[in-house]
Amino acid sequence: MKKGKEEIMRLVFFAAACASIALVAMICVFLFGNGLPTIFKIGVTDFFFGQTWRPNNDLYGILPMILGSAYVTLGAIVVGVPIGILTAVFMARFCPESMYKFLKPAVELLAGIPSVVYGFFGLVVMVPFIRDNIGGTGSSMLTASLLLGMMILPTLISVAEAALRAVPNSYYEGALALGAGHVRSVFFTIVPAAKSGIMAAIILGLGRAVGETMAVIMVAGNQARMPQGLLEGVRTMTTNIVIEMGYAADMHRDALIATAVVLFVFILIINLTFSYLKGKVVQQ
Repeated sequence: MKKGKEEIMRLVFFAAACASIALVAMICVFLFGNGLPTIFKIGVTDFFFGQTWRPNNDLYGILPMILGSAYVTLGAIVVGVPIGILTAVFMARFCPESMYKFLKPAVELLAGIPSVVYGFFGLVVMVPFIRDNIGGTGSSMLTASLLLGMMILPTLISVAEAALRAVPNSYYEGALALGAGHVRSVFFTIVPAAKSGIMAAIILGLGRAVGETMAVIMVAGNQARMPQGLLEGVRTMTTNIVIEMGYAADMHRDALIATAVVLFVFILIINLTFSYLKGKVVQQ
């Protein structure tokens, strides 16, 4: 009887795993089956390097959206990575236990806030602040980068802290034995030893920033043109799909699916990079 139950549960787990793989395969078939023919129909050069997105005139160049996604994501990494990594170091090696009990749940709470709430905060607080104190309309690449930098903090902090805590304490004790102080021991032994895990945290944060949609729609300006500067509006690939898919038809709809293919490939590369770095962490 016991062996029979184990066999049944093994089959259940196997079916669940196959269902997950099947879902991913179905998404890939749908995206690539509809997107790749459209890319070749539009023209690979015209699609990837075209600077004009004007569906009414059959112009489907997504270079402005590719650059918009890249610039906003890079800005988020520049803003979020230093804050996130330093916060993780503080929580792992400097934070008093009494403070940690409050700081850790606060970081986890940040991860649970819906994207639309972040977007509403950016729209109501950040957009007017930047408009009144820095310039522009406030709905800009700068605002989107700052908001995304805030949104990726929970991922960066949690993964980086776990990597720092996984480093054997003997590294730290050895540095102390050689005469290094607490700060030097942490930053010159613990942090370098956790570099693979920290890189994995950055990669995960990058994936979160690339795939974010709702918050970016509310603060980025959503102008389908080549990026003009930090204080000008931009449109990312995700926002382009969400904004126009509701009324798109025929070639316009197919071009949006092709844009999703490009986004899917970007996310796939990011996830494969994370898996590689995660494997290196396990080997350490």
